[in-house]
Amino acid sequence: MATKEYSFYPGCSSERRSSASNYMVSVNTMCKTLDIKLNEIPDWNCCGASIGYADGGELPRHVMNARNIALSQQHNAGQDIVATCAACWLGAKESVERLSKSEQLLADTQSILADVGLKVDIDEKTAGGVRHMVEVLIEDFGYDALAAPVKKPLEGLKIAGYVGCQTNRPFGIDGESFENPKYLDKMVEVMGAEPADKYEQKVTCCGGALAFSEPEKSQAQIKDIVESAYDHNADMIVTPCPVCQMNVEVYQENINKTYATKFDMPVVYYSQLMSVAYGSSAVDAGLDGQVIRTKKLEAIANK
Repeated sequence: MATKEYSFYPGCSSERRSSASNYMVSVNTMCKTLDIKLNEIPDWNCCGASIGYADGGELPRHVMNARNIALSQQHNAGQDIVATCAACWLGAKESVERLSKSEQLLADTQSILADVGLKVDIDEKTAGGVRHMVEVLIEDFGYDALAAPVKKPLEGLKIAGYVGCQTNRPFGIDGESFENPKYLDKMVEVMGAEPADKYEQKVTCCGGALAFSEPEKSQAQIKDIVESAYDHNADMIVTPCPVCQMNVEVYQENINKTYATKFDMPVVYYSQLMSVAYGSSAVDAGLDGQVIRTKKLEAIANK
């Protein structure tokens, strides 16, 4: 029996050949080491993060999240729901909060769910039971337990912890500052690397919502995020958010053309750092899925 079991909501970006499929590879590797069992919610659906704020109003996206929660309650009863995607986590948390405070919105949601034979239970326990994977790692395990399995300390690496905005506001990790959260710095440190603890862009938005509609604004944001990492002599950036990872990594080439910069900064997930530190191969850590290769991290994995 696993040390911990959770009801798992993967989210669309983690699917095979999707933008964060390598994130899922590293999460599975990390969870195997920590003896975490993730019980995937059967027939889960998109959280609506990409389209849920369109002209259809708020009801559709809350129904989408409520359906996932109802399926979790039905199939993985009593287990906290864990998401690895910041947008999925935030969307589900927001839906629980909104449904718990609006009788009409909850009634409308229940009516729609009833058409497919589902009912969602919404209370204070439900809200606390929707968690990001980093919450689970920090709150259920703790930094000492995360450090215990380290076999290959990430010595010689300096890493900028880029939290982004979605895992920081309005909910955030328990006890962390909204302006200067330290949990990624601490996770970097317990893996044996040096955190860029003065990195001032750690909660700057990557402009994810503007990436297609106003790319020049989004890329200006990303430029600041990457440039600051260089200013602090970081070897790479680490993040808990698939949208942040994708935007900050893949648009560096466009930024180089626009601003005549020479950015080539790897952007990885915390789970990839942990997987390598726990002794996994570069492939099992999902490093083969990077657009910008993490050569120094690969070198440690290949020791």
